[in-house]
Amino acid sequence: MAVATGLIVANLYYCQPLIVLIANEFNIPNADAGTITYLTQAGYAIGLFFMVPLGDKIERKSQILITTFATVIALIIAATAQSFLILEIASLLIGITSIVPQLILPLAASLSKPEQRGKVVGTIMSGLLVGILLSRTLSGFIGQVLGWRAMFWIASGLCLLLFFIIQKQFPYNKPEFKGSYGQLISSLFSLIKEQPLLREATLINVFSFAQFGAFWTTMVLLLSAEPFSFNSATIGLFGIVGASGALAAPLVGKLGDKGGSRIAVGYGCALIALSFMIFYFSGQSVIGVIIGIVLIDIGLQGVHISNQTRVYSIVPEARNRMNTVFMSFSFLGTAAGSAYGLFLWELGGWHAVTLGCLLLSALAFTVYGTTYKSKRKALESNNG
Repeated sequence: MAVATGLIVANLYYCQPLIVLIANEFNIPNADAGTITYLTQAGYAIGLFFMVPLGDKIERKSQILITTFATVIALIIAATAQSFLILEIASLLIGITSIVPQLILPLAASLSKPEQRGKVVGTIMSGLLVGILLSRTLSGFIGQVLGWRAMFWIASGLCLLLFFIIQKQFPYNKPEFKGSYGQLISSLFSLIKEQPLLREATLINVFSFAQFGAFWTTMVLLLSAEPFSFNSATIGLFGIVGASGALAAPLVGKLGDKGGSRIAVGYGCALIALSFMIFYFSGQSVIGVIIGIVLIDIGLQGVHISNQTRVYSIVPEARNRMNTVFMSFSFLGTAAGSAYGLFLWELGGWHAVTLGCLLLSALAFTVYGTTYKSKRKALESNNG
């Protein structure tokens, strides 16, 4: 399951180191080519919101297989696109159909024992995060050697191979929701209204993912320009640095099993903020960028895995729908963050990006601190 989530979620990030190559082929500015990064993330959020809830209503393995095959088709459209508009449409479709990891995670959570759920989620998330980070390294290298289209052809072949592996290896899992699709979607809004923990975890994730999206989109522009002037293969190597942080995922999951999830969220937010402080002074320093990447990736895992473990602990029969709310808004945050990062880049370059992301860090801390105070007051009033 960890391997499947890693290989499929990678589809969302292959395009990032390829922005300059795509811009050159279609003769458009680099920043304009960068729109495919947030279109892919926006597509993912759309798929999460409208397709993942079905995992509580229809058999999960069948849904995973159908969606994986649709991903293969979307990747082939991207590989054969003869205009940038077609590539933009394909990027949106790649995002919509690459939701399989968010179907696998609730399936794994439902199969695991409660006392091991955090560890299981952390293990699968480590595969997912390695896929996110190493996808950039792979696509940067493939793009430089074989061209950007080759990466999408290779990705379609990998997903087709996964289709047959999933068909043979994954267990069947019966759904529990008996209502209509309309009732399923409307229940999402009921969960948002009724579950304060879901609202808190989701909002913190939105601000954290926005910073992540802003950084990885604009980092390509930073490293391809002076004084670095790196090619796509070299830029992709920075994904390996980030992948080292994925090793922390199972440890964060274990902390969640011991009841320390909310504490880990706070530490994660602090590491993300620290990374952007370092990035601010690293506009001409490769070492500074590397240190910042390690911190932002460990920090994001601390926030995301801990929040996800907390969300899975409430309303077990609605895990797919809880995951839908949590992840769709998180990736809307990534899409918005990518667009926000490109806007800040045009406005004031790298320093504007880092300062803008520190503002998002302040908002994440505000939500974290406010909800902590409200919970403390509730405890005090109950004790009184």
